[in-house]
Amino acid sequence: MFSIKIDNDIVKEIKEIDISKIMPHEKVLIDKKEVLKGNLKYKDDKLIISTILICSQSNMIIDGHHRYTALKELGFIKAPVTLVNYFTDKIITDENDSFLKNEIISNSKKGILYEPKSTKHLIFCNNTKSWHPIILISSWYPLKKI
Repeated sequence: MFSIKIDNDIVKEIKEIDISKIMPHEKVLIDKKEVLKGNLKYKDDKLIISTILICSQSNMIIDGHHRYTALKELGFIKAPVTLVNYFTDKIITDENDSFLKNEIISNSKKGILYEPKSTKHLIFCNNTKSWHPIILISSWYPLKKI
């Protein structure tokens, strides 16, 4: 298993929240979402998925748009999330930090969605002193089927 060492103040909490409180900032790839929906729909009652990473201040999705959309379309009321301190300088929006975090959140609140995979959030690993895909701080979470 691959793991990274991050600052202690980045992950705030892991819990389930109402799916209606989560805000996407990107559109999703239909094929990828449909495959994920199919996998979630036909599993037994014991399902484990990785948490959706969201900003602890705004509930905007940082990583997990396809998981969020699949769960929402399948009728889930709650979704497992990792609340993240998005405004740390240890998280960037892509390799060049091309997007302003406040602008991403503002557009998300207005319903202005970026194209799929526009942002590729990265997190700084204190051990390797390098950037890695932010999904690495997501946790496995047991999900109860509806």
